[in-house]
Amino acid sequence: MLTYTYDIPLVAASIAIALMASFTGLTVTNGISALPIAKRKAAVGMAAIVIGAGIWSMHFVAILAMQFPIAVAYDPQLTLASVLIAILMAGCALLLLHFAARGPVTLAVAGALLGSGILAMHVIGMMGIRGCSVEFGIAGHAFAAVLAMGMGILAIWIAYRTRTRTNIFMGTCIFGFSVVIVHFTAMVSTGFIRFPADQVLTPSIDSGNLALIVIVAAFLICGAFLLSAATFLSPAAEVADAGGESERKPPVAAAEETHQEPEIGKAGSMDTQGQLSRVRVPYESDRRIFFLLHEQIAAIRAEGHYTVLYSRDGKHFCPWSISETEKRLSACNFLRTHRSYLVNIDHVSGFERNKDSGRCLLTNVPAMDGVPVSRTRVDAVRHALGI
Repeated sequence: MLTYTYDIPLVAASIAIALMASFTGLTVTNGISALPIAKRKAAVGMAAIVIGAGIWSMHFVAILAMQFPIAVAYDPQLTLASVLIAILMAGCALLLLHFAARGPVTLAVAGALLGSGILAMHVIGMMGIRGCSVEFGIAGHAFAAVLAMGMGILAIWIAYRTRTRTNIFMGTCIFGFSVVIVHFTAMVSTGFIRFPADQVLTPSIDSGNLALIVIVAAFLICGAFLLSAATFLSPAAEVADAGGESERKPPVAAAEETHQEPEIGKAGSMDTQGQLSRVRVPYESDRRIFFLLHEQIAAIRAEGHYTVLYSRDGKHFCPWSISETEKRLSACNFLRTHRSYLVNIDHVSGFERNKDSGRCLLTNVPAMDGVPVSRTRVDAVRHALGI
């Protein structure tokens, strides 16, 4: 039985790669459910490649960190199969999350698929090692399988139940560390036996060439991570919650103070008869632009730099940011209830208090039955509702 030691800096690098890939995959998919089908498929494909390649890179960086007393190599077919199975399983999970109804069963199945992909990639990758025989411990790998699926379900449940920055970050940590934990848990029950000296080896990839491949993959993952992080941390991606929210005056009042005539046709302005203008809010579908009148919209949710409109007809992708939407609809009975939500007061059918926060209840809106109200906005919302 061969003994080995670990190169600690490479182990640390493998952990960093797993976390970066997890973060990038979860960030790239944020808000894509409201996109047209073609764009949604492209985003899911990109995320699957990043997550699958990240799982694979973490595994092989950790393998390269192992210092064997003999030279080892890797079977090219099995090495390729290991990365493909990781991408495939990640893709299946993401397709479920973004093309099926997102309920508890969907979240659980998607998480189990992701976790299964981690272990499947690990086993196939280990089978590709040449230069020694790999012995798998059944009990240890069964435990690793349960661990992988459990942590995968937990990561998806947290990251997708509510798509906020905090949840995405927490999901990133859980899923990223699940890749690492499953790998090293499985390694505990894995043994390596030296081949006879005269053993004939099949054509294989040596450690040096594999290291070059992994370096390129890690470089691409780091680049994708930096781009995703820039978007994730952009101030426009999420508006800070209230506390010191400035008071806004209707356009007519502002015009009176400056002795100017109100602009006709602007969002939330008054027409010549003193009536509130009907604001047309754009949304995209099948590569075309359509419009909803503001009174048709029950609620609006932020999705990165864009928003999702909720009406009786379903949900629609809007190119306006949440801050721009709030500005344009400021005089149209829309109220900010949360840093990521606006609600049309005319569509609120009830209010539900939950400790320090709350929830505005909606009716006849199939895609959303309620809008969350943050702690700092409860009083303002209750005042607007007359309670």
